[in-house]
Amino acid sequence: MNILRWPLSFLMVFLHSLIAEEAPDDFRYQVEVLDQSIRQPMELELAPDGRVFVNDFKGGLYLIDPKSDEQPIQVAQLEVFNEQENGFLGFALDPQFEKNHWIYCFYSPPDYSGQRLSRFRVDDDPLRLDSEKVMLEFEEQRRQCCHHAGSVEFAPDGCLLISTGDNTFPGAPTGGSAPIDERPDNDPWDAQKSSANTHDLRGKILRIRPTISGGYEIPEGNLFPKDGSDGRAEIFVMGCRNPWRMSVDERTGFVYWGEVGPDAGGDTERGPRGYDELNQAKAAGNFGWPYFVGNNFAYAEHDFASSENGPRYDPLQPINNSPNNTGRKVLPPAQPALIYWPYGASTEFPILGSGGRTACAGPVFYHQAAFEETQGFPDYYDHCLLFWDWQRPFLFWARLDEEDELLGIEPFSEAVVLRNDGQSAPEGKEAQRFLIQRPIDAEFGPDGCLYLLDYGRTWGANEDARLLKISYLRGNMPPKAMASVEPDAGKVPLQVRLSAEGSHDLDGHDLSYHWTLHPGGQKVASGKEVTLQLKDAGNHVLALEVRDALGASASVSVPVSIGNARPSVRFETPQDGDFLDANGRVAYQLRVQDEEDGDSRWNDEFMESGARVTAQPMPSDAAQAAIAPGQQAMLASDCFNCHAINEKVVGPALLDIAQRYRYQPEALPQSVQRVLKGSAGVWGEIPMLAHAELAEQQVESMVQWIYSLKPSALASNTQRGLQGTLDLGEMSVGKPWILKATYVDFGWESVAPLAASATIQLRHRRIEAEHCSDYQGLRILGNKLGAIEHGSYARFRSIPLHDVGKITVRVASGGAGGQIIVREGSPDGPVVTSFEVAPTGGYDQFVEKTSPPLDRNGRRDLFFCFVNPGKGGLMDVDWVECHP
Repeated sequence: MNILRWPLSFLMVFLHSLIAEEAPDDFRYQVEVLDQSIRQPMELELAPDGRVFVNDFKGGLYLIDPKSDEQPIQVAQLEVFNEQENGFLGFALDPQFEKNHWIYCFYSPPDYSGQRLSRFRVDDDPLRLDSEKVMLEFEEQRRQCCHHAGSVEFAPDGCLLISTGDNTFPGAPTGGSAPIDERPDNDPWDAQKSSANTHDLRGKILRIRPTISGGYEIPEGNLFPKDGSDGRAEIFVMGCRNPWRMSVDERTGFVYWGEVGPDAGGDTERGPRGYDELNQAKAAGNFGWPYFVGNNFAYAEHDFASSENGPRYDPLQPINNSPNNTGRKVLPPAQPALIYWPYGASTEFPILGSGGRTACAGPVFYHQAAFEETQGFPDYYDHCLLFWDWQRPFLFWARLDEEDELLGIEPFSEAVVLRNDGQSAPEGKEAQRFLIQRPIDAEFGPDGCLYLLDYGRTWGANEDARLLKISYLRGNMPPKAMASVEPDAGKVPLQVRLSAEGSHDLDGHDLSYHWTLHPGGQKVASGKEVTLQLKDAGNHVLALEVRDALGASASVSVPVSIGNARPSVRFETPQDGDFLDANGRVAYQLRVQDEEDGDSRWNDEFMESGARVTAQPMPSDAAQAAIAPGQQAMLASDCFNCHAINEKVVGPALLDIAQRYRYQPEALPQSVQRVLKGSAGVWGEIPMLAHAELAEQQVESMVQWIYSLKPSALASNTQRGLQGTLDLGEMSVGKPWILKATYVDFGWESVAPLAASATIQLRHRRIEAEHCSDYQGLRILGNKLGAIEHGSYARFRSIPLHDVGKITVRVASGGAGGQIIVREGSPDGPVVTSFEVAPTGGYDQFVEKTSPPLDRNGRRDLFFCFVNPGKGGLMDVDWVECHP
């Protein structure tokens, strides 16, 4: 009996795979978005004809055709109970679906306090609700939340497996430890009633063989005898907490699942800290919950009435003495996890990092020679298990040996980057990778490509939830073209430096560079770096073609304005980071300088009409400071130099673009390419700058956000002129505001006008914690910061320290507590002040901590750094106040 899976010394040496073969090239991965319309996707299934079924938590079942641009077909809408994490939890297609059209749905019915497995028939795409055959159902308590699991998968032997949760509340009085409260009427806090109960179907993985009539039989190989004398015969695995995502090896039939673990931030006398697990069942067994977690780390017996601890549970002979137990007292020996990780850094598996936890198991990949022709995954990953964490997030391969034992853990690919509302947005090179936010289900298709559901940025419904297809391209790849011109505007004659810096060939071939001037198509230069003198006034475009030695090519264009220099604009008052007055009125003064129009200090009457200031409130979630990823990407680029939401600047109003293209899905790829490569003549004669530095995925999110705009999309306050007063009124209360100044010059003869902009942020003295500028190692939980780990921080940008006398923080701790060290300039910068935060009795028990008087000057970024080595779940932060 393998009670402890690996000795610690051995774990330390195999964490990374020691495979000599080099990993496949990251640039060969291609990620396609097949759908972005299902708000809370849960599971996916590939039909034999290549179409993809996806279920939605709210009860919807959808059918997506990857070969079509049509919207998904809604096949069905099940009536489901949607509270306490209940809903449409999972489904599977019958192995003979092509012939019998059967689909098995696991859902939470509104008229029954429990979970139900039913078989339906899909005829000509609609699911016939009247075809329902209720196969299996079991009761759950609905007095308290949660844990229902609900993954449904077929095994290669035709058996159907269903994962079920422990139906136990994880919060107080459990405290993130083992929920074994045996006091009368406290069964919602006792997982011994379910996971450790041999006669209960909760907290299990069930294994049945469906019959033609709509019932099921008990197959050989389950944990208990078929007659049910020793335990429910349907049970294959017991001792589960929340086996949320499960997969079955298509060849061996071995079962893998991600076990979402408890929340304890550290080891205590009651037992170990919390771990999430990746589990493997080669045969039926008990996986230990609620007596063990991770590598069979044991909890102690605990009397919740007296708060006294007893001995630790024995993994060789777990005993369930709970009065809520209706099954055997002596349980099968506990099995350890294959891989396990806590909130903090893992000693055994350091590659998994630290942060939040929601473990999920994906498919085992098996390579076929035919995949070389279908862009399937390479044979390097043959016999590797894909697994991920939905919350942290991460995506890894677990490499298995011939005996299906763990050889090592390897990253998925640097072609993708994983971030969600728990992290700041990718920057630099990471921003060029494809963003995956919360992987929730994945399956390899018959083509060897990976079909993956991305749940989106947050825990709730997400407009950016997507179905993705990831392929692996072979053969000669086209080069990547990037071009810049410096300066891109100025007086005649204009000497410019053309650069193809950043252009590269993915296969390492030599490149040639050819430049042409438009309109006219005149070839003006060859070479990677070129200096030219342009003498003809007007709005021009310089096109770069990059070609490799095998003839593959790529092109990109950059506009240049000859005869009109670009203006500059800045706020003289207020300054970035200043505090808002209580009356909500903001007086501003701009300074504009332009070679043709002059200086606003001396020529203000002429330049007055070209200036305007717009004020817009930041939304409450700083992680979505631009409401949606597309708008966030636009704010990070130069889009708003030439465009405004509801009026023409240099380019058209974004609302006009939305009105033209909103109902033309075929226009999306054209618009994306225009942004990437530049264009002219679509909305007038003024060309649009190319944006080759942006990833295609970023641009697609930008365009989708523009298409989604409606006249009431954004509240804003606009004032024209070089100086004036914005009256934000009641709108200003409690919100930080973004002020944006824009100046559009008057052009020069036939040369089009150019625009410049400047942006500042104003805030109230009491800053809601979720309005921090960015953060690391924690999460935004509604209207507070939480899930705070040792080493995490929140940054508040550009604080005018000369206007701050003291700082107050409002905090709560239901965990370990710790220290908040406020630093200047960086997470390692000089200490400004600090706060000691002891446990307050709960994460809803807030207290206020105020610093001694400060004596600082200047305008600095403040980093609130959270410290308590080795601990997680330190505290929650509600707000920070900067007193005068």
